[in-house]
Amino acid sequence: MRIRQPGRVCQQVWFLGREESCVYLLEGSNESMLVSGGIGYIVSDVLSQLKIFGISETRITKLLMLHAHFDHVGIVPFFKRHHPSIDIIGSARAWEILEMPKAIDTVNEFSRRVARRMGTEEVYGAYDLEWRDDVTGTSVFEGDHLDLGDLEVRILETPGHSSCSVSAYVPQLKVLFASDAGGIPYKETIIATGNSNFTMFQQSLEKMRNLHVDYICADHYGYVVGTEARVFIEQAIDSATQYRSLIERTFDKTGDADFAARALSGGFYQKYPDYFLPPDIMEGVCRQMVRHVANAMPAGAGSGSPAALT
Repeated sequence: MRIRQPGRVCQQVWFLGREESCVYLLEGSNESMLVSGGIGYIVSDVLSQLKIFGISETRITKLLMLHAHFDHVGIVPFFKRHHPSIDIIGSARAWEILEMPKAIDTVNEFSRRVARRMGTEEVYGAYDLEWRDDVTGTSVFEGDHLDLGDLEVRILETPGHSSCSVSAYVPQLKVLFASDAGGIPYKETIIATGNSNFTMFQQSLEKMRNLHVDYICADHYGYVVGTEARVFIEQAIDSATQYRSLIERTFDKTGDADFAARALSGGFYQKYPDYFLPPDIMEGVCRQMVRHVANAMPAGAGSGSPAALT
């Protein structure tokens, strides 16, 4: 079952934010931790929900970024400046990316563009949400554990959606925070999101296959619970296999990565016109996937020249 309304997920876990952009709160016996950073414009929703749900903001001592894409780090600058002692945690690669001026510019630009698409840009006038070089924190790696007292949060490196993706698993609660490394539970489908390296994305899904899970807490479009949660990663593996095949067939028609990206993105928005990403950003995502998958195809596949991939 898929739940898209913010509120309590299970004992010690809360879903905050909005349907299209989710963050989660883990309440340990010693302290609390936000998981993921959402899109910046949800900050007012998160602050209101903390009050409505009776959650102490001062107990939040950690914020775990699952990867460095703009729609997953948006509220981080506000919380770090509002609570300077909060520990911002991410992969070493995420911190490398977030130190690059070009990456920071992209985070800020894309965040505002999505806010305009969703009619929420006024939030940026009320809160300091811009990424600058003053946001720092600590790095986590494969096998690390974060201690919240009675809760242990295990870190898995799950690249492929991005080069910096990590996932977090709480064995006591059987909760998995896979972010987009686990696929996106949009409407009744699972969107395969092997943005930077589709092969590694599929490998990361395989890595999560055998985790005992009762809750999949996704960063977009809510969380999955119960029977569906227990088979969600298996279904995401199947979805990724099918989408990779579609990418290969689409590219094979012309050998042109740009054409294939436009076709894939156009087909997606014909089915799902209300998806939160602007179409041109989605087309760029599709182009990344096509280029990786095409380069992994057998020699001679596609009717275009190899130059089409550069």
